[in-house]
Amino acid sequence: MKQLFTALICFLCTTALYAQKSYYGPEAIWPEQDTARKFYTVKGDRHGISYFKKHQFKEVQYQPGPTLSFDIYHTPDVMHSWCRKWAEQYPNLVDLYEVAKSYEGRPILQMTLTNKKTGKHTDKPAAYFEGGRHSGEVTSSEAVLWLAKHLLDNYGKDPVITQLLDTKSIYLRPQNNPDGATMYLYTAQRNRSSMRPRDDDRDGLLDEDTEDDLDGDGIIYQIRKKAVTKEEFEKADYVLDPKDKSGRLMKRVKEGQGQWLVYTEGIDNDGDSKYNEDGIGGLDNHRNYPENWRPDQGGDFTGRGYSQGGASDYPLSEPETRATYTWLMGHPNISVVNSMDTRVPMHLRPPSTSSSAESMFPPDLAIYKHMDSLGLSFTGYPWAGDVYDTYHTRNKTDRLTGDPTKPTPLFGHGPDFGYFQYGAVWYGDELWNGGAMKDYDGDGDYDEYDGLMWDDEANGKRGFKSWTKFTHPQLGAVEIGGFHPKFFAQNGPAWQLENWISKQSKFNLAMAKELPQLEFTDVTVRPLANNEFEVSVLWKNSGKLPVALEQAKRVKMVQEDRVTLDIDKALLKGFDQAKVVITQPTITDKTIYSGYTGIGEKKEATFRVKLNQPGPLKAKVKLLSTRGGYKEKEITIGK
Repeated sequence: MKQLFTALICFLCTTALYAQKSYYGPEAIWPEQDTARKFYTVKGDRHGISYFKKHQFKEVQYQPGPTLSFDIYHTPDVMHSWCRKWAEQYPNLVDLYEVAKSYEGRPILQMTLTNKKTGKHTDKPAAYFEGGRHSGEVTSSEAVLWLAKHLLDNYGKDPVITQLLDTKSIYLRPQNNPDGATMYLYTAQRNRSSMRPRDDDRDGLLDEDTEDDLDGDGIIYQIRKKAVTKEEFEKADYVLDPKDKSGRLMKRVKEGQGQWLVYTEGIDNDGDSKYNEDGIGGLDNHRNYPENWRPDQGGDFTGRGYSQGGASDYPLSEPETRATYTWLMGHPNISVVNSMDTRVPMHLRPPSTSSSAESMFPPDLAIYKHMDSLGLSFTGYPWAGDVYDTYHTRNKTDRLTGDPTKPTPLFGHGPDFGYFQYGAVWYGDELWNGGAMKDYDGDGDYDEYDGLMWDDEANGKRGFKSWTKFTHPQLGAVEIGGFHPKFFAQNGPAWQLENWISKQSKFNLAMAKELPQLEFTDVTVRPLANNEFEVSVLWKNSGKLPVALEQAKRVKMVQEDRVTLDIDKALLKGFDQAKVVITQPTITDKTIYSGYTGIGEKKEATFRVKLNQPGPLKAKVKLLSTRGGYKEKEITIGK
C-alpha cells in the first residue's frame, strides 16, 4: 500500500510538472537546456553518431541577461526570451506566436509589430524579415532581433518609426531554423540547414562521416598535410600562398599541382578516403522552394539535365521552408521581404535562373534596381544584384582555374519564389565579408589574404589559429589551424556584429518605409434630383511602391483595388422597390473595381444611391487593396 501511495504521489508530481511546462515543453526534451548533460544529442536515425560534446563559445550568450546588447551572439532560446519579454512589455504593439515546429520539434516563433489600436495587422501594408534559414549563418538572425529592438525602442520617440507602426505591419522571424542554429552554437558541429538525416555522398549511409574535434578545443578547424608519397602528390591541390610570407595562408591550385592536402578537422569514419563528407543533415532550406525547383543530386536520371544539391525529395518537404511559404501565401498584404543569409556582403535578389532583363517586367526591374542602390547607400556592400548574373560573376575570373566566370543558376531559391510566384520585392541579402575589409595587396580582389591581414591588424589575430602539429590517427603527421570557422569565416567577431546588422537593418527599415499606402483624400455626398445622391470617393497611393508589381498581377497574387458602399442589407432587399437602391454601379455586387493604384497615383470612384425612405442613411465607404491596405469611412446620405 505504501509503495502504491508513493507511486501515486510521484505520478501526480510528474503530471503537475508537465502541466506547468514552459513554452518549449519539458526542459529534458532539449539537450541544450539540460546543464547536467555533457553531450548534445540530435534527433533522427543515422548511421553515424548523433551525440557531440557540448561547447560554449565566448562569443555567444547562453542565458538572457537584464539588457540586450549586440556585442555578442545569442542562442535561439535567448532570442525567444526577448520576444516573449517584448510581447509582455508592449502588448499593444507586439504579437508573438508559433508558426510551425522544426524537424526536431522546436517552435518557430514570429512577431507581428504594429499599433493594434489603428487596425488589424492584415488590414495594413506589410513587410516581412527573416533570419536563420542556414544553421551557421547566425548573423542574419541577429539582424532581425536588432530591428525588433530598434523599432520598439523608438516607437513614440521617432515620429517616422511611430508613423510606420501606426500604419504598417512588420513581421519578424528571427530564427527559422532553431535546430541547426542551436547545434551550431552548442557544439563544434556545423551543417547547412535541416537536421533531417541525408545521404550526402550517396553511398547508402546517412550522416556517417561527421566532422571530429580532434584536439578538443570545441572548434572544427582545418588540417593541412604536406604531401610525401607519390599518391599524395597526385592529389595535392594546395600550396602556401606566396602573398603571405608567414606561411599561414593556403592557396588552392589544380589537383596534382600542389604540395599540400587540406581537410576539415576529422577522420575518415567510413573508410572511403574522404573526410567529413557526410555530416549531420545536409538539406538546404534555401533550395527547397517550389519555384524553379530541381531534383536533388542524383535525381536527374538522364545525366544531361539540371539537379540541385540540398533540394530534398520534393519542394517544401522541410517544415522550416514550408513554414515560410504557407504563412506568406496566407498573408498577401506583404510587399517587401528580406530573408537573410551570411558570408558574402551583397544585396541579393531574383532572378536565380535567368538574367533580369530576360525574365522581369521592366517596371519591376526598375524598382529592384532602385532598392539595390538604396541598400548600397546604407551598407556600402561591394555588390548588389541578381543571383544568376551578379552573384556568380562578382569575381571576374575563377580563382582556381583562371577562367572567366559565367552566370550560374540556383534552383528552388527563395528570391525566385519571392518574385515569380509571390510577386514581391524579395531580397536574400548576405552579411559579413570574412574580414576582407581592405584590399591590402592592391590586386582589386577582396580575398582571404585581405581577411588575414585585417585579423592581424584590427582583430588581435583572434580569427586565425596558428598551425599546430598533431598526430592524426589515419594521416600521421599533420597540422591543425586556419580561420575560425564560426566567428571569423562565416560570421564576424562579436565586436563587429552590431556594425553589420545595424546597417543591414536600416536598409530593411528603409524598404518598409516605401510600402504602398492607400489613403482617402476626399469622400463627398452630393444630392441629385428625385431623392438620389452621388457619393464620390477619392484616394491616392502615398507610398513609394505600387500596390502590385507587374509580376504580382500576372500570377494573380494581388487583387485589383476596389471600393464598396456598405449599407444595412435589410434596407437593400426588394430590388427596385427596396428602401435603398444603389443605382450606380449597375453590376450585381455593387463593387467598383479600380485596377492597381500606382506610386503617387490619385483615383476616384462614384456611387449613386436612391433613397425610397425618409430620413438620413448611415453608410460606410470601404477601400480595399491587397497590398495598399484597408480603409473605411462613415458617411451620412440624406438629411
